[in-house]
Amino acid sequence: PILPAIVAAGLLLGLNNLLANPGIFYDKKSLLDVYTGWTGFAEFINVIANTAFTFLPVLIAWSAAKKFGGNPLLGIVLGLLLVHPSLMSAYVYAENPSEVEYWSLFGWDIAKIGYQGQVLPVIFATWVLTWSEERLKRFIPDNLQMIFVAPLSLVFSGLLTFGVIGPITMTGSNWITDGILYLFEVSPAFAGGVYGFISGPLVITGMHHIFLGVNLQMAGTLGYVTLWPIGETVTLAQGAAALTMFFILKQNQKLKGVSLTATLSAWLGVTEPAIYGINLRFRYPFIAVMIGSAFGSAYLAAQGVKATSVGVGGVLSFLSVYPEHWSVYFIGMVITFIITVTLTFGFFKSNLFKADKTVEKKTEDKGKKSLELKAL
Repeated sequence: PILPAIVAAGLLLGLNNLLANPGIFYDKKSLLDVYTGWTGFAEFINVIANTAFTFLPVLIAWSAAKKFGGNPLLGIVLGLLLVHPSLMSAYVYAENPSEVEYWSLFGWDIAKIGYQGQVLPVIFATWVLTWSEERLKRFIPDNLQMIFVAPLSLVFSGLLTFGVIGPITMTGSNWITDGILYLFEVSPAFAGGVYGFISGPLVITGMHHIFLGVNLQMAGTLGYVTLWPIGETVTLAQGAAALTMFFILKQNQKLKGVSLTATLSAWLGVTEPAIYGINLRFRYPFIAVMIGSAFGSAYLAAQGVKATSVGVGGVLSFLSVYPEHWSVYFIGMVITFIITVTLTFGFFKSNLFKADKTVEKKTEDKGKKSLELKAL
């Protein structure tokens, strides 16, 4: 549910990159250096773009509260609590941990640290909030719930968050981010290739949403993301395979229409029609997608491509990539496209996927019979 805000922020950050980064339109100068009157507009765009990431815990707490069956407004209050101005910012704490202040609660010292840019602490905190809200409603009468449920659940979840959940999950989040970065430092091409290879199957299982949290964690902690631009090759590959099937499926007009529509959908960032409508149905296009994505992602990872945030998928994904990486990003996408198209045609011509050709033939025959029946 928070993706529209994140994507909008990513696109606006991409627009700000176009305006503020030198060397895109003019040699060693940015557009703002040449047209200084646009400086105020660029600063305004930057404020809007950063808002979604500054208050990311609020968005996540609201969404998580709805998902867990709790009160979304209490989720918003909890999210605001975690980024309250009176708390030391998580970014400041990372640079000066010795300057943190503490609450002394019955001999228990709790650090006054905010959770800007954090994902996992907010999700766990919201779950505790929802859990406590549900338990309190069980034994508090309806006419007293307005008075007691909200404050008690907020105090309970707040104490647990700042005292236990926050420190543990923040450490775990940083370990995940550091671990992924370490893997890409040790062997970026191998790590990128594996990630690109499994990205397609992850969408089928729904596990790709796990990496959205990792990407958001990286954006909040590091100020950039690496997994998202590297994994975007699968979006292009799904569309490329579906487009190839448009030319392969010569007789079946219905499937040709599905493949063309699925191609456009995939290249606009939504791959499910291509996956379930064409590629997974015939199997060999999906395998071509996995291999093509692996090679493209391996190249992008080896070149160290980074994006400002999670952006819109498909052909406009480059807008969220740092402009200095655009040429490399386009090369990686071309590699993915060529390999995916070549393998899809190659698998079709070979005898490796006889069963899939049988499915295709039956589908075409079914389409012909349907047309004949309509004619009769």
